[in-house]
Amino acid sequence: MLKAVIFDDEYIVLQGLEMMIDWSKYGIELVGTATNGFAAIDLVETHSPDIVFTDIRMPGLDGLQVVEKILAAAPEIICIVFSGFNEFEYVKKALKLGVSDYLEKPITIPMMEETLKKTLEKIQEQKKVMTLKENLEDSRNVLVEKATLDLLLQGEEALPRWRDSFGEEIEEIVGVTVLALSEKIQEIPTHSSYFSLYLRNGKEHLLVIFHFQEDSSELLKELLYIPCQNGITVGSGRTYPKLTDAGRSYKEAQQALRYGQFMEQGEWTRFEEIGENPNIPGDLSEQEEAIIFYLRTGDKSGLFRQLNEFINKVQAQRLNPDVIEREILKLIYLGMEVAKETGEDVSTITQGNYLPHIEIRMLNTKEKMFSWLKDQMEMIIEWFLQIRRDKKHDAVEKASKYIEKNLSNDLTLQEVAEYVGMNPTYFSLLFKEEMKLSYIKYLTKLRMERAKILLREGYKVADVSEKVGYHTYRHFSELFKKQVGVNPGQYRDSF
Repeated sequence: MLKAVIFDDEYIVLQGLEMMIDWSKYGIELVGTATNGFAAIDLVETHSPDIVFTDIRMPGLDGLQVVEKILAAAPEIICIVFSGFNEFEYVKKALKLGVSDYLEKPITIPMMEETLKKTLEKIQEQKKVMTLKENLEDSRNVLVEKATLDLLLQGEEALPRWRDSFGEEIEEIVGVTVLALSEKIQEIPTHSSYFSLYLRNGKEHLLVIFHFQEDSSELLKELLYIPCQNGITVGSGRTYPKLTDAGRSYKEAQQALRYGQFMEQGEWTRFEEIGENPNIPGDLSEQEEAIIFYLRTGDKSGLFRQLNEFINKVQAQRLNPDVIEREILKLIYLGMEVAKETGEDVSTITQGNYLPHIEIRMLNTKEKMFSWLKDQMEMIIEWFLQIRRDKKHDAVEKASKYIEKNLSNDLTLQEVAEYVGMNPTYFSLLFKEEMKLSYIKYLTKLRMERAKILLREGYKVADVSEKVGYHTYRHFSELFKKQVGVNPGQYRDSF
């Protein structure tokens, strides 16, 4: 039987709800009532109820403080608040805290009965998801891991085997995201809204997230906080509704991790921030992706090392001249697309019309083609590095001012890059080079400094969280404690 408690400072409300509702009819036992916030917390700790009804206004701790403490300790508890006619602002805060419903006073019997029906339906749905999660947990073995890895590598071909290993309840899954990690995490994150599976593929560490709800962006941020706070670099692919696209998310996560490791340890890099150039195909080989990477990062030695590997591979395959020509031209055009990410006019690279498809036709040996390829790539990367030297200070200064003005917004790297007219990947590399801090670390540092000022001025922690751009209170508190050494409440109280 489920357990419920009611908190209200009006004795008649407590008596009325206790006497007039047939709680047993709904499979619920009313285990206690309280008239103030402190007694309410004691009651919850004593009885561990499944459902909490609470008035917003109470002596001691008010209803919002009670709800916040309850959900922080036991987020699975269903909380429902009572509100007066003019308390909509309180209701909005209650909803942000995670309450399931609110009832406007005066409370009527039909109103309570309807709420109880909805609450029971929600609890049944939660149990269904939890059952699925437990079944998936029980199935975590070598067979399941192999089936999931096959899904990443083979796509649709492996889907039937994957379905067989997980059972019929996979219909609850609405999306999949793949994360690539720099090393294994000790704590595998769990939540009722997703199921996560750790995999190894050679030296790769992967975390595959199967989502049970469609909008999981905030939860994903909290999930990724666990590895990032321990110095583990994370690259995430996009979330796809179709399981057959898990392989795409996997490949994207690999690319994102590579850029994240170049930028700085202990950060989360999203593929959306590094791979959204629509003119670069999504089916590139590893060598082609590596060449793009070294161009973007301005690593000339790495670029030529990769070009030599490409040349050795082509020579070993004994390809005919037409195929060699086509592969070389593809690399040249990819290089030009990367150059365009600076936002500058790439025609200045060659000081006029650039017709590589005509130039290469004038070369009659493989050796001349490979030498010409190296010359073209050197020309592109030298232009690229010169543009970076000339433009980075002004672009980063412009971006910094924009960031300071918009700290309270959900300020993505992509948004700031668009503001300064650059590709996100190119901008992030430029920003790190100029500021000696990655974009996300700079943004976090700026937000924490602003948060400290607001806390010293006496603002509530939840309000400060929103004012500095964190719309998940828990995420803000954890970041603040990591940066400052104490949680936001302790910091504010010390002043």
